Amino acid sequence: MSESPLILGVSGLRGIVGESLTPEVAVRYAAAFGTWIQEKTGARRPLVLVGRDGRLGGESTYTAAISGLLATGCRVRRLGVAMTPTVGMQCDLAMADAALIITASHNPQEWNGIKILIREAGWSTNRDSDARGSVDDSVCDACAPDAKTAQEIVDQYNNGTIEWWGGEDVCDSSVDDDVEHPHCLKVLDACGPLIGDEGGDYWSTFESLRMMSVVLDSVNCSGSYITKLFFEDTPCKAMNLHGEQTGRFPHTPEPTKENLSGEGGLCDVVPGIKADVGFAQDPDADRLAIVDEHGEYIGEEYTLVLCAMALMEARMGNGEREGNGTPVFVVNLSTSRMIDDVAAHYGAEVVRSAVGEANVVEQMKALKAQGRDVVLGGEGNGGVIWPEVTYVRDSLSGMALVLSLMARTGKSVSELVSMINAMGPTDEVKSNGYTILKAKSALASKADAVPVVKHLDGIYSGKAGCRVDLQDGIRIDWDERGVWAHVRASNTEPIMRVIVEAPSSDEAERVAAEIDAHILGA
Repeated sequence: MSESPLILGVSGLRGIVGESLTPEVAVRYAAAFGTWIQEKTGARRPLVLVGRDGRLGGESTYTAAISGLLATGCRVRRLGVAMTPTVGMQCDLAMADAALIITASHNPQEWNGIKILIREAGWSTNRDSDARGSVDDSVCDACAPDAKTAQEIVDQYNNGTIEWWGGEDVCDSSVDDDVEHPHCLKVLDACGPLIGDEGGDYWSTFESLRMMSVVLDSVNCSGSYITKLFFEDTPCKAMNLHGEQTGRFPHTPEPTKENLSGEGGLCDVVPGIKADVGFAQDPDADRLAIVDEHGEYIGEEYTLVLCAMALMEARMGNGEREGNGTPVFVVNLSTSRMIDDVAAHYGAEVVRSAVGEANVVEQMKALKAQGRDVVLGGEGNGGVIWPEVTYVRDSLSGMALVLSLMARTGKSVSELVSMINAMGPTDEVKSNGYTILKAKSALASKADAVPVVKHLDGIYSGKAGCRVDLQDGIRIDWDERGVWAHVRASNTEPIMRVIVEAPSSDEAERVAAEIDAHILGA
């Protein structure tokens, strides 16, 4: 029995290929999901899309997952190598019931996994064919399952409850090999109203785009082809640094400063060829990191904030405010307060959710159902959720929004970062931005985090100048000082995560030491 980890949770399944993640595991996990989706939808043969991030060796897990779905009576549509947001958007377009993506996100080469998206729109209609009847294909609904639903799927797998179908009832799979064009068009159509050019040529509206050059690092995975397609008919000059779609990572795949630096890396190439911006994706391309014209890695926290600025600048430039009432940004509790500064500048509101893409989306949908003007959602790891396109974090939407902001304002990425910093509460933030510190404390089990959170709550709740949020661990805000700390148990590791953000490194270190002392005293 392998001792390598098989991680089951809200993000699906992840493991090391050939050890904890074998074809047998993939078949049984997909089959458990196939059984669950039939029970949940009431559909005799639910339609499930399957894509993969393109990493080397992924075909084995991809084929095994498809076999598990087919053997439990699902109709399967193979999408091949595709970005996770592309699969999400196609799930809506095809009016599918769900989708599986074979990916381990930013994990190293030896890892792979299975990520789940579900589309509840139309589940109440019993269907047994490809004809979708009265189901509305205009509904944007596909997203990661919420925590309760994810746990149901994990329980189905752990219980081993699978309904295998007889041979004559099992369908053959079908292939959809053109999912990139619809995604590109959906992003561009969503951009149209932002610039008063609905239905027109998005790119030609901004003449300054003709002068822009872009460098792309897709780590030779799922973003490789679609980014070429996205830029090939635009005025922008795009260079693909690692866009061969070989599935072999040219560097550690998480789009961090360390992994994008060094000779020949994105931070080196952008200023070397005098490009305007560098965009880096992770293997399944649901995260976007940005390098400015000087080769500076600006940090993934800025990705979401720049996209929020793009949408608000467009509304102001068009002389109108879309939607109802105050614009809303939905982010998780661990996202930088830069989004609060930007929201205050534009008269918008920030609503925070528990950590996790599914939690952000659940909050976005709930607010939209109340008639709120939900403009954008996402997380500080470079995950942008633009509901006009998909309820999945989407690097392609992020690129389009950042480029539209650059074109509309005529400013470089470094100048836009300075604009964001200038909205901060202190002179130090205005000059240098916030300082974020991230630390870990060991836990014997996730349950051990409960008394720690309770202890911190007893210290800070009701304390003058403090604002406490307990929906996911504990977040403490000192609003007047521009400081916050978030303490929570990890969903995937036996650790307590501690994040502190402050206007200066000295303040961040002081608060982190204070929090750490309280944790040790719990």
